[in-house]
Amino acid sequence: MEPLFEWLGHVPWWVIFPILAMAGGAAKAWEQGAKRRHERRLETLRLKGELKAAQLAARGQVLPAPKDAVPDTQLSSNELLERLFAEHDELTARWLDYELDVAKLIAYPAMSDGRQPLTAAFLRAKKTADALRPASADSKVSEQRVSEYLDAVGNAAVAFDVAEKEAKRLRTSTFSEAERKKLDRAQTLLKVAVDDSATQAERNIAYKRVREELDGLIVLSDQAVEVLEKQVAKEISAGD
Repeated sequence: MEPLFEWLGHVPWWVIFPILAMAGGAAKAWEQGAKRRHERRLETLRLKGELKAAQLAARGQVLPAPKDAVPDTQLSSNELLERLFAEHDELTARWLDYELDVAKLIAYPAMSDGRQPLTAAFLRAKKTADALRPASADSKVSEQRVSEYLDAVGNAAVAFDVAEKEAKRLRTSTFSEAERKKLDRAQTLLKVAVDDSATQAERNIAYKRVREELDGLIVLSDQAVEVLEKQVAKEISAGD
């Protein structure tokens, strides 16, 4: 610690505050992630208990209940998988909402940047959950496989929440002032590109300029470009 304090003693005072702010943001993100992981761990243990009870019941056995246990509706393996599929699908939809919405990509670029540690952690967790997902709720899978899938979906959900909070905290702060101005222009032009009241020519020009402003700053996926081009090319109603 002494070298750190010695170094801080030679650093201009105006440099220390941004460093402390960055450290505080990282600490807050870690704290939120730890809390979310703890909550998810409790939920995972509860669901695993229900799964085990359902499997024992199917074999004609009974899982001893604690004396102070509160009666609860037990889930079968199929029901648990259906619940996990729903949660998994909802998580994928939340992620695609950032991936395919160019306005959100501009506002929260960290959510599509795999170089960001928390975003990269989510992408790895999601890949694991995708790989462990059974073909259907009726699939014959082992208790171990269901348990691993349960953990994977939970880990991905926690990782997404943490990455999303960090992306909303950062917004465009990781870009230079000149780059932020380009992103602001792109956001303004994007509104014209998808504006029903604008002419097709106006929308086309605005779309082209959006791509120019984002070039080198944010990489749009092919799917995001396809969605945006459909919005730009939509026909203007006769009423308009």
